[in-house]
Amino acid sequence: MRNWKNYVRWLFFGLFLFIIAQGKMVLWLIIFAASLPLAYYFGRLYCGYVCPMNTVMKLSEKMSGKMKRIPKEAPRWLSSGRMPWVFLFLSLGWMVFSRTVLGKNPPVLLIWLLLSVVITLFYKPSVFHNLICPFGVLQKAFSRKPYLAYKVVESQCIGCKKCEKVCPSASIEVLKASNKACITTSLCLQCGNCKQVCPKDTIFYQKR
Repeated sequence: MRNWKNYVRWLFFGLFLFIIAQGKMVLWLIIFAASLPLAYYFGRLYCGYVCPMNTVMKLSEKMSGKMKRIPKEAPRWLSSGRMPWVFLFLSLGWMVFSRTVLGKNPPVLLIWLLLSVVITLFYKPSVFHNLICPFGVLQKAFSRKPYLAYKVVESQCIGCKKCEKVCPSASIEVLKASNKACITTSLCLQCGNCKQVCPKDTIFYQKR
């Protein structure tokens, strides 16, 4: 199952590179925009499978591990959660200014792709996913209460925290009070890593 998911990610990554090579960045932005209403029903599938940044971040994370770096927590200035919106409006402003005034298409997507790689070399992937990415913040807004999402059957959960360790967006937390795992749907990338490692098979992708 994991290999199949990786094939899907790399297929979309190849499509992204092809579209950018053709100078059709707007086409990829249209694909992203089309994914927003889908997030309302199916969660952040774009982030988990389509987004090129998520794909290269997985490689960056592996590279960081081989370099034996200890991933850092998020810096304090990001803790408010407002910066993704700031980065979103700055990116949009740059795109509009470059196209209307300079007559050029700025490499916004490629720059964010590079930043995602560099940041993940030093910080946990969740830092970029939740506190920096200007595209993820829109996906988060549309997927607060999706029709389908991963859910934990609490009666079967043993609080082993294996799901916590493999979640790239820190959307799963084993609550101290109940010792049961809880998934924050708006942060979940729908990657299914948690389900694959759950020893009790207590995580399901189903109606909320």
